[in-house]
Amino acid sequence: MIKIMYFLRHAKTKVNGEIPIYVKVELGKDSFTLSTGKSVSNEVWEHTKHLRIYVKSAKDKVTKEALEVLSNKILVTYSKLERELIEITAQDLKAILLGKSLKDKPTILHIIDFHNQHFAKLVGIGERAPASLQKYRRVKDIIGEFNKRYYGKTDYDVEKIGSAYLYNLEQFMKFEVEYNGIKGIKNNSIVKYFKNLKTICNHAIKFELILKNPINLYSGKIKTVEAVFLTNEELGAIERYTFKIERLERVKDIFLFCCYSGYAPVDVMKLSRSHIIKDSTGQLWIKTNRQKTGTKANVPLLPQALKIANKYLLTQDFLLPKISNQKMNAYLKEIADIIGIEKKLTWYVARHTFATTVTLGNGIKIENVSSMLGHTTIRQTQHYAKVLDTSVMEDMQKLITKFS
Repeated sequence: MIKIMYFLRHAKTKVNGEIPIYVKVELGKDSFTLSTGKSVSNEVWEHTKHLRIYVKSAKDKVTKEALEVLSNKILVTYSKLERELIEITAQDLKAILLGKSLKDKPTILHIIDFHNQHFAKLVGIGERAPASLQKYRRVKDIIGEFNKRYYGKTDYDVEKIGSAYLYNLEQFMKFEVEYNGIKGIKNNSIVKYFKNLKTICNHAIKFELILKNPINLYSGKIKTVEAVFLTNEELGAIERYTFKIERLERVKDIFLFCCYSGYAPVDVMKLSRSHIIKDSTGQLWIKTNRQKTGTKANVPLLPQALKIANKYLLTQDFLLPKISNQKMNAYLKEIADIIGIEKKLTWYVARHTFATTVTLGNGIKIENVSSMLGHTTIRQTQHYAKVLDTSVMEDMQKLITKFS
C-alpha cells in the first residue's frame, strides 16, 4: 500500500517568508522524502488545507497543479512496477522518480572502492597510515569472498543487507576465512573489521550514495584482553644484554625506546631531530601528533630514551633506524628466546610497558599517561591500569599497619 503526504519544511524557510514543500511517500514500513521544488506561505498552506481546496493567486494555482502532477507520477510509476511484478522498495521508487535506473543501486563493493580510493589519497598526503589502508582493502577481499560463497556473486546490493547477512558474514569470518595458513578470525579482529565496514558506509552516506548504514544492525563487542607488558626485572634484563648480532642490537634499541616513550610503530618511525624540543626548564620533550587519532602525544624524553636517540642522531636525522613492523616482531621473538623471556614480545608490548611498568607503576597520574599516549579518552588508558593493583596493595598495606 502506497501513501503520499505533503508537508512544509519550516527549517528551510526562505527570505521572502515562503516555505519549501516536501513530499513523503510511505511504502509499507519503509518511506522516503523528496523536495517538490515548490514553496508556499504558511498562511496559504493552512487556509487551503495543504493546497487541496481552491487557491486564488496564479502562483499558488501553479504550485497546486505541480503537486497533483507529482502525485500522479508517483502512483503511475508504482502501479507500473507492481504490474510488472517487480519487487520494489521505497528507495527503488525514489531512485526512479529522480531519473535513475534500478541498475544504479549501490553495491557493497562499489562503496568500499569509493571509500578506499579516497583513503588512499589521504595516505598519499600523510594524513592516514598505509597500514590502515591495508585493513580496508582486506575488508573488501573478505566481503567479496563471502558474497561469492553465500550468494554466488562477488557483489551485493547495500540496501538488501540485513541482520541475516551480517550474522552470516560474522560466522564466515569466525570459521571459514583463511589468511597466511590460519583459518578463522578471532572475535576482536572481527569486531574491528565490522567497525571498518561501518566507517566505509558512513563515508558513503556523506556522499549520498546510500541513505542509512546497514552495519548499525551489527552488535558484536570487543572482548577485553589483558595487555601484555614487561615487569621491571624483564625490562632490566633486556637493557643489560648486549647482542653480538647488529640487527638484534638495533631492534633492542628501538624496543627500549618505545618502552620509555610509549610511541606506536607508525609514529616512532617518523620521529626526527626536529621533534625534540627543550622547554623553559631545560627538560627535553618529544612533541608530535599521533597519526591514528591526530591528537597530541607529547612525552618528556626520559634519560634511557635520550641515550638511545643520541646513539643514532650522530649519523642520521631520524631518532631510530627504520624497520618494518613484521621484521621487528620476528626479531623480538629471537630476543625473547635468547634472554629467556617467556612472554610473546611485539612492538605493542613496548607501548604497554610504558603505560604500566614505566608510568602508572611509578605513580604517574592516569590523566597524564593518557595524554602522553595520545589517547582521546581516559577510558582507553584504563585498559593498561592493571598495575594499579600494586598501588592499591601498597595503600592497603599502610591501612593494615595502622589498624595493627
